[in-house]
Amino acid sequence: MLGTRHPDAPPKDGTGTVLAAHRDPNVLRWLTAYTASLLGDSIYFLALGFAAARTASPAGVGMVMAVGAVPRALFLLGGGVVADRFGPRRVVIGSDAARSVLILGAAVVLALASPGLWLLVCVAAVFGVVDALFMPAVGALPPRLVPRDQLVRFQGMRALAVRTGDIAGPPLGGLAMGLGGASAAFALAGGLFAVSVPLLVTTRIGAMKAGHTPAPAPAPAAGAEDSTGTSAWAELRGGLRYIRRHRLVGPLVLSGALSELGLAGPLNVGMVLLARQRGWGSSGYGWIIAAFGAGAATSALLLALRGGVRRAGVVQIVTLFVGSAAIGLIGAAPVLGAAVALALLAGLICGVCGGLAVAMIQSACDPGYLGRVTSVMSLTGFGLAPLVYPVFGVAVAAFGPTAVFLTSAAVGMLGGAVGLASSAVRRASGPLATAKAPH
Repeated sequence: MLGTRHPDAPPKDGTGTVLAAHRDPNVLRWLTAYTASLLGDSIYFLALGFAAARTASPAGVGMVMAVGAVPRALFLLGGGVVADRFGPRRVVIGSDAARSVLILGAAVVLALASPGLWLLVCVAAVFGVVDALFMPAVGALPPRLVPRDQLVRFQGMRALAVRTGDIAGPPLGGLAMGLGGASAAFALAGGLFAVSVPLLVTTRIGAMKAGHTPAPAPAPAAGAEDSTGTSAWAELRGGLRYIRRHRLVGPLVLSGALSELGLAGPLNVGMVLLARQRGWGSSGYGWIIAAFGAGAATSALLLALRGGVRRAGVVQIVTLFVGSAAIGLIGAAPVLGAAVALALLAGLICGVCGGLAVAMIQSACDPGYLGRVTSVMSLTGFGLAPLVYPVFGVAVAAFGPTAVFLTSAAVGMLGGAVGLASSAVRRASGPLATAKAPH
């Protein structure tokens, strides 16, 4: 009986064959909960922005959106410590429940009164803090849900869920806003968070799935690996030390940070500036972004179906170089059709690169450090990369999009150079990175 097996044993079908991740009811239950939470995220951010726009100036809208980003960036590293100390399952369930209560409460207040901008500022700030707990805990869960040889497939499934939230969330939020205003959109977001909680509670999450053997870790400082009697600050320093000393995790985290810093500007700011400079307008911008999203969704589907990649380290390095080049060349595209084609290629290649990098890190990382490792990875995208946006905009105004896109691509390729210089990354092979590199 499925319900009576050891919680850490790999799920099997009636013939005794281990179930693939996309056939495991436990994984699908988690994926449904995660998708509902992502949809809630997308709807919440849309509702927050439009609600702020109805009561504040453009500067006020920017302030509301920034208020949520600041605590998320400040507390992400602490969130990783919390996830490792108390367990990611407990933190994910608690933070999702807290988000549900917070957003549903805001929906009630908005429906009964007109509280002004202060409510949105408070909601955004608290949501940012809770998000800082949620994100590292979610990143620490995959090795506890699937065996090691299913992590690539799992990352593909997770990426598909992310794309579902990106695509379906805004239309659902817009429909709710049109029917009942901000209170209805907040209620829908809070309801989706609430739906995810019981699904998470009933998902079996073990300490480490059978078949998952992390690479041997460098010995941390005395007591750093044990949270009992150890301060949170010491645990955080222990996590940073672990990343720095690990011959596979360290280079992959650094590689991801460099590529994020290099490519975040073109992807999040540059496409708007490029479309305006080339005269393609908002519709042209929409086609470019849609093409990138379609490519990323396709790569996620391919990873989910294939389930493994031989010579994963080499493939990850090559795709990072090619994906960076494709993004850089978008800025040099003379016509919209070329930009759309390059964006489609970039989304496809970068999706493979990102999925493999995350799967390799999770495969090699000691489970006791996964929360802190994930928090460091998230900090780059949510804390440091946005700082590049103003610099990128100023550079485009001064030098034009072509030169700045290509320069940004060169920075992204530095991440590939880091991987290329690491023998541990180059030798990572099999369906995922294996522990072939000594420490």
